[in-house]
Amino acid sequence: MQQKKDLYEVLGIKKGATEAEIKSAFRKLAVKYHPDKNKGDKAAEEKFKEINDAYSVLSDPDKKKKYDMFGHAGIDPNYNAGGAGGFGGFGGGAYQQGGFEDIFDIFGGMFGGGSTSQRARTRNAPMKGKDLQKGLTITFEEAAFGTKKQIKLTKYVECKDCKGTGARKGTTPSACPTCSGSGEVRSVQRTPFGQFASVSPCPDCHGTGTKITDPCTLCNGTGRVKKTVTITVDIPAGVDNDSVISIRGQGEPGYNGGPAGNFYVIINIKPHEMFKRSGLDLYLDIPVTFEQAALGADIVVPTLKEKVTYKVPAGTQHGTTFRLKGKGIQSQKAGTGDLYVKVFLEVPTKLNQEQRKAIADMGKAVGPESYTKGTGFRDYIKRMFK
Repeated sequence: MQQKKDLYEVLGIKKGATEAEIKSAFRKLAVKYHPDKNKGDKAAEEKFKEINDAYSVLSDPDKKKKYDMFGHAGIDPNYNAGGAGGFGGFGGGAYQQGGFEDIFDIFGGMFGGGSTSQRARTRNAPMKGKDLQKGLTITFEEAAFGTKKQIKLTKYVECKDCKGTGARKGTTPSACPTCSGSGEVRSVQRTPFGQFASVSPCPDCHGTGTKITDPCTLCNGTGRVKKTVTITVDIPAGVDNDSVISIRGQGEPGYNGGPAGNFYVIINIKPHEMFKRSGLDLYLDIPVTFEQAALGADIVVPTLKEKVTYKVPAGTQHGTTFRLKGKGIQSQKAGTGDLYVKVFLEVPTKLNQEQRKAIADMGKAVGPESYTKGTGFRDYIKRMFK
């Protein structure tokens, strides 16, 4: 009497393999030895039957438990009785007892995106509606201080006449008579390997399980119509470019009682005439005269809310940056930024004769020793080219 093969060995895995490892091993072998790929190859045909028999046991938790405890005797009452088939008594019946749907599900997952029964169940399950998004351009100040905006959006909404059922007002969809409301039909096919049961979406209700005999005239039985709606968007203070504001439930309606999708508003901020921004911090360039930079002066600095006075110290150099703490953008979640003021020396132009003479006199009065950076630069030149 031929010794029966170890089922784990047939699938090329070790005892104690997980459900995922068992299914993965079966998939690889089933593809390799599938009759469609090995037409006329009797050895491949027998191997395909063998791995199907092994999978029918190891994929069933109850059978697997018995096999792990008692071997073939635990799953085959005729073990050692010389039953027909690759594994004795359960050889021909493995397709019926092991669940052909699971085998078809696996091939459906490899070649068609999942089992038909699973797709039918998914089609009947509550599903969230489609999410929508739209861009919104606001001013620099609106982004800093927050604002409210109205957005017009054209989208599908629930039909007000049928309340989303698709059936005429006063009626309800009925269970599909073809599939008795299950959304799927089953058929059995005899093959050289035994009987295969296939499950497919019901052709009459397309897998929904319901039939609308008297459709709503407003939505033509779809349960939804297109409509332009106005949505109020609360924009919080401190939003930045590409910020996304989520408005729950303002997308399109769900299916089979599922929730509506969300509406996402993507913020775009217009550039400011004077200020630049990085996060919550603001940056501003301010011109100062030679006199203000040399002698020091009080200058007026604008902020987004008000104007403030800042004391520029004597001897301030071109490009010096001062920080005004807390004068940036305020956000409820992230705190308040700062304002960074960069001064640049503005050289006078369009001078008359008297003004030119005054500047020349000042140049004579202010000796080279007053220009420390210039003195250092001149000393460097002397050392280089002495």
